[in-house]
Amino acid sequence: MGDQELPGVLVSGFEGPHGICEDHVGALQKHFNLVTMQEFLENKTYFGPKIQAVYIWGGRPDINQELLKSLPALRVVASSGVGLDHLDLKLIASFGVKVANTPHAVSNPTADLGMALLLAAARRVVEGHQLAISPHTENFSANWMGQEVTGATLGIIGMGSIGYKIAQRARAFEMKILYHNRKRRNLEEEEAVGATYCERLDDLLQQSDFVMLAVSLTPQTQGLIGRRELSLMKPTAALINVGRGLLVDQDALVEALQTGIIKAAALDVTYPEPLPRDHPLLELKNVTLTPHIGSATHQARQQMMENLVESILASLSGLPIPNEVLAT
Repeated sequence: MGDQELPGVLVSGFEGPHGICEDHVGALQKHFNLVTMQEFLENKTYFGPKIQAVYIWGGRPDINQELLKSLPALRVVASSGVGLDHLDLKLIASFGVKVANTPHAVSNPTADLGMALLLAAARRVVEGHQLAISPHTENFSANWMGQEVTGATLGIIGMGSIGYKIAQRARAFEMKILYHNRKRRNLEEEEAVGATYCERLDDLLQQSDFVMLAVSLTPQTQGLIGRRELSLMKPTAALINVGRGLLVDQDALVEALQTGIIKAAALDVTYPEPLPRDHPLLELKNVTLTPHIGSATHQARQQMMENLVESILASLSGLPIPNEVLAT
C-alpha cells in the first residue's frame, strides 16, 4: 500500500492469468491503495481493517465467508462483467456489503463475438483455415460447403442486453429471429429487431437453424440444454454459447455432435475453463472454441474498469451505486 489517505481495495494481483489488467493499474492507483491477495494473506491483521472494497477481475479473488469475516470495513464488492454465478449474493448481503457489476460494458463486444461464432460455425471458418494451411492440401473441393446465414432462423435464448444486441446484428443478415426469455420484451422492442417470442423453449429449438445461448447461469438455467433439447434441434442446426459453460450438458453435446443430432457448435464458454486437454470437444472438427473472450476488447475492458471505479467511489461516498446488484 502506498498513500494511506486512499481507501484500500483488495485485488487478485498484478501478474499472471488472473491478475488485473496491467494498463489499468495506474488509473486505479489514483483512487485507491491496491492490496493484492498475497499481501493480504501475509498480514490479515494489518490489511483487513483497511480494505473497503474488493475489485473482482476475471472472477478473482474468490469471495467466501472466511474472507468476508476478515474484512470488517468492507463496503462493496465490484465485479467486472455481467455474470454473477461466481458470487453468493445473499452471503455478501448478510455482511451488509453491496455488489456492483458492469453489464453495459460487455453487451456490444459479446454480441459481436456471438455473431462471429455463428458465422464461423455456419461457414466452417476454422475447419476451412486448417484445410487452407495444411501441408497436405493439394486442391480445394468445389463441394466443400457450409450453411447460409442470410435468411436463416436464429433462436436466441436469453433476450437481455446481450441477446437483444445479437438480434440487432442478426437483423442485418435478414435472419428470422425467435427468442425465449423469462420475461417477454415489449412490442416496440420486438418490432425494432423483428423478433418473435417463443413462450415454449421447445418451439424455438425445433424451428431454429442457429441456437444462441445468451442467458445468465442460475440454478434454474444450469443444464438448460441437455440430451432432450439437443434432440429437438434440426440435424443441420448449430449451437452457439456466449453465456456460461454449465448451461449445456457437455457430454450430451459431444454425443450430439459425434452422431449428427446437430451439425455444429461454437462455444466461447465451457466447463471447466480451460477444458482438460484430452476432452473430446477439442478433437471434433465441427466445434469452434474460443477462450471466454466475449468482453475481451481494449475498449470494453477500459469501460469495465471505469465503471468499477465509479461504483466503488459512489459506495464509499454513500451515494447510489451505478449497476448495483441486489440479492433476490
